[in-house]
Amino acid sequence: MALSLGITSCADDFLNVDSRETVEARDKDVTYEPEAFINGVYGMFTEWDYAFSFLGITDMLSDNADKGSSLTDKGTDKDVLDDLTYNAGNAGSFHAMWTRWYKTIGRATLAIEYTENFGLTDQAYKNRLIGEARFIRALNYFYLVRGWGAVPLQHLDLKRRAPEAEVYAYIEQDLLAAIDVLPLKSGYAAKDLGRATKGAAQGLLSKVYLYQKKYQQAADMAKTVLASGQYSLEPDYAKIWREEGENGRESLFEFQARGVSIAHGIQQYSQTQGARGTGGWGWGFNTPTDNLVKAFLAEKDSIRMNATIMFRGETLYDGRVVNAGAENAMYNEKAYDSANPGGADNGKNLRYLRLGEIYLILAEAANELGNTAEALQALNTVRSRVKLPAYTSSNQAEIRNKIWNERRLELAFEHDRWSDLVRTRKAEEAMKANGKDFKPAKHYLFPVHTNQLIQIPGFEQNPNW
Repeated sequence: MALSLGITSCADDFLNVDSRETVEARDKDVTYEPEAFINGVYGMFTEWDYAFSFLGITDMLSDNADKGSSLTDKGTDKDVLDDLTYNAGNAGSFHAMWTRWYKTIGRATLAIEYTENFGLTDQAYKNRLIGEARFIRALNYFYLVRGWGAVPLQHLDLKRRAPEAEVYAYIEQDLLAAIDVLPLKSGYAAKDLGRATKGAAQGLLSKVYLYQKKYQQAADMAKTVLASGQYSLEPDYAKIWREEGENGRESLFEFQARGVSIAHGIQQYSQTQGARGTGGWGWGFNTPTDNLVKAFLAEKDSIRMNATIMFRGETLYDGRVVNAGAENAMYNEKAYDSANPGGADNGKNLRYLRLGEIYLILAEAANELGNTAEALQALNTVRSRVKLPAYTSSNQAEIRNKIWNERRLELAFEHDRWSDLVRTRKAEEAMKANGKDFKPAKHYLFPVHTNQLIQIPGFEQNPNW
């Protein structure tokens, strides 16, 4: 088991993660503390896959983002992802993330077993570590089930694709167990800021319920987070993505990239999305679409647009200029790292779940339950932060569409747009408006990559791939 996990020292803080896949031979007689194994699970979020493949199958597929970069740079498979012309063999990004998420699940499961059997006498500490691993395992299964539908539950059968309901039940089980043992955000020492918390598990569970249309449970869990007293909306929306906003008042969970000093952050996450060309600092991938800009303008939402998109020729908040000669007209500002913009390793945390989304989960769930007043109150709390007028309506369908549009603007480039289009069954309409040919018979699920089918003969492919 030790040979399958990346190990790190706990001496400074858990963000200084050594993400090695194996332990060196010289370490074979070392007894590692369980916390080191849990830290190795967190370390999976810092790998290269999250800087490129992840962008392709979350943002570039959608109407929010284009491939970007130069016309001649295909980004391996980002051109076919952007054009929706991918298939089971030509889009390695699917296989990369499938592999990354299952490796993370495997690490989490082994870390849980190691911690359970290590002999820790502090039961609360032991339970906390196990809760952290269960939270991360649930999060990774959530990625998998949203992308591929029925997927194997690794601890049961590597070949059998468990039905979606079975996968979701396992995710719920892990999150409920984590909620029981994880501390509140305020219960962690400063050195442990960024670890999974009770609020993170509750927030993720509310989202999991929403995806299953379990609206009462989604609303109840969202309200539990809101009533916890642990979180509040950041008044300045743009501040959320700056260094001063990391793990801030609104944050439920982030992929951690910053230790005592900038070290191994999320490898090249900022660099791949940075301004390209003259005066630039990056590769220029994952660029905002004109379609997204029009959506911001239609809502007169200048605050979120300017916090989300950096425009060619713009002077950024820190004084850096996006040169007028940059290759692309727009870039993703939420990925910008002011301290180290072009570095391969940088300290930019990826914001995974925050209070703004919890309000929108509550708004959507309440509206589906017919609780119009509660839905509008939650929706307008988010709108008020960015100085948009309160929305009023008594029509459930109109409110539903307004909430879905609010999710798009509030959460742009937070890597959920494609999943939102899939779950709401708005993908065909949205992609047609963006000039892309979405085929409902196949595009609602990702293809299982050819490499996976070769590795496990007889493994079932998704329909029409």
